[in-house]
Amino acid sequence: MIAHKDMNNVSKIQITPTMEDYLEAIFNLAKEKRAVRVRDIAKRLCVKMPTVTNMLKTLSEKGMVDYEKYEYLELTEKGSDVGSEIDKRHQILRGFLTDVLKIDFDQADEDACKMEHAVSPDTLEAFVDFMEFIETCPRGGNDWLEYFNEYKVHGQPKDKCLERMKLFANEYNAKIKEMERTKEAR
Repeated sequence: MIAHKDMNNVSKIQITPTMEDYLEAIFNLAKEKRAVRVRDIAKRLCVKMPTVTNMLKTLSEKGMVDYEKYEYLELTEKGSDVGSEIDKRHQILRGFLTDVLKIDFDQADEDACKMEHAVSPDTLEAFVDFMEFIETCPRGGNDWLEYFNEYKVHGQPKDKCLERMKLFANEYNAKIKEMERTKEAR
């Protein structure tokens, strides 16, 4: 069970990973459709409609959804906040897996779904920082992970990134020239 703390007025709410999956699915369906129905959720999560109905009762008791049997349903503000947070985690993790690690999209999506329930906000923040860092600062040389740690603490000082890019470019060009000389000497 994960305790979600103060996500935009959401007080401590004990929810399971399965509940999170439902909230995320409802959140995304609500963005796609005007009205969310039990059958939409069942189809999205590959479960039977009675299973969805039981979970909706539980989520309704926790104040996460407004649901009446045989009616459309809506997330409450609390439910929307949690669904939005889980979706955000999913997007960030999938982005890291596809963009940084070059994992196949479908595999990354499946893995992100598993990871999103276990990743702490601090770890997620580190993922975001790392992705921003590798997109904006040089990634060469032996010290780039140390530069990342500095980036996490101080942000992106453009002058330092530029200085490091120039240093890396000079070292890289020197290595290329050395390799060309070695190749010509053979």
